[in-house]
Amino acid sequence: MKKLLLASAATLATTAAFADGHSPVKMGIILGFTGPLESLAPTMAAGAELAISEVNAAGTLLDGVQIEPVRGDSTCIDAAAATAAAERLVTSEGVAAIMGADCSGVTGSILQNVALPNGIVMISPSATSPGLSTAEDNGLFFRTAPSDARQGVIVTEILQENGVNEIAMTYTNNDYGKGLADAIQANFEAAGGTVTINAAHEDGKADYSAEIGALSAAGGEVLVVAGYVDQGGSGIVRSALDSGAFDTFYFPDGMVSQALEDNFGSEIDGSYGANPGTDSPGAQLFQEMATAEGFDGTQPFSAESYDAAALIMLAMEAAGSTDSADFKDHVMHVANAPGEQILPGELAKAIQIIKDGGDIDYVGASAVELIGPGESAGNYRQITFTDGTLEVVGYR
Repeated sequence: MKKLLLASAATLATTAAFADGHSPVKMGIILGFTGPLESLAPTMAAGAELAISEVNAAGTLLDGVQIEPVRGDSTCIDAAAATAAAERLVTSEGVAAIMGADCSGVTGSILQNVALPNGIVMISPSATSPGLSTAEDNGLFFRTAPSDARQGVIVTEILQENGVNEIAMTYTNNDYGKGLADAIQANFEAAGGTVTINAAHEDGKADYSAEIGALSAAGGEVLVVAGYVDQGGSGIVRSALDSGAFDTFYFPDGMVSQALEDNFGSEIDGSYGANPGTDSPGAQLFQEMATAEGFDGTQPFSAESYDAAALIMLAMEAAGSTDSADFKDHVMHVANAPGEQILPGELAKAIQIIKDGGDIDYVGASAVELIGPGESAGNYRQITFTDGTLEVVGYR
């Protein structure tokens, strides 16, 4: 009882301070604004900042707290630069939490070198390496994107449905690429398929003819490109097309974006792939909200970014505190049943339910359900290319 009274007193003191016109509470938005996924970062940031704007407009978070987004550049691939960006946000800007990072390797570096020693909650909208499922995190790390262990199953299902029994595969040589390629190979071979070659490629090269030569020599009905669309992944595709080595590709999540359509148009007709996404009611609502704000809500990981920022703020409300040490234990609770389901545009409603002592089940823009170590159970959007256009053909 004494502990409960102390906690209540602390909450009342915090609430009183919030009501007295304190400075905004800052949230870090760490994404690869430069680097191999720079074409995705603007809409991802816009998604997170849309959730922040929605909560700020309501004005009811912790009885008046305003959230200020502060951006940092992860570069996606430079662990030292990403760590420095995170350290700046934590030590100089004093962020209470981090929405990000994006790519798996830099996310792991920020977690271990900055978030964990400083006790800062991180929710990544797009880091998918299976290795992050078992990373030491002291309950501080979550992700609204599914692990690539799940993506390996999805890739296998789609390839088999297209009658493919033999693939060649190349992956970007980092934690994301290696983890995804291993998951795909394990699942595809377990289902009776053959992986003729599973070879790494380095980003930033001007010429990928040597890599394509090895992939072509091994053979395969389809080339799986587990890379980055703004870097080596597109270089691999260009070299394969120019040499005639492959004309059909499977594109995992790091390759699926408008940039792929812009880069290759009808040259990749008949190719296909998948990235996290859902056709849930929340997804449609989010897309409408995004359009009203002037950005494309169908772009990869923008919905997951909205959800990551929303979960941080709702967990703060549930804890009665903006301290990560307090609200980290509430993220899973607000994300999952039981409780009233919450969709995009309903964050003010969710805050009021929590204030009134009720429970919420945050469904959000990406049909969020957090499992295991705080990661998304996983929904995928299946795509194909027809007449030079990326088309959505289903969800799973």
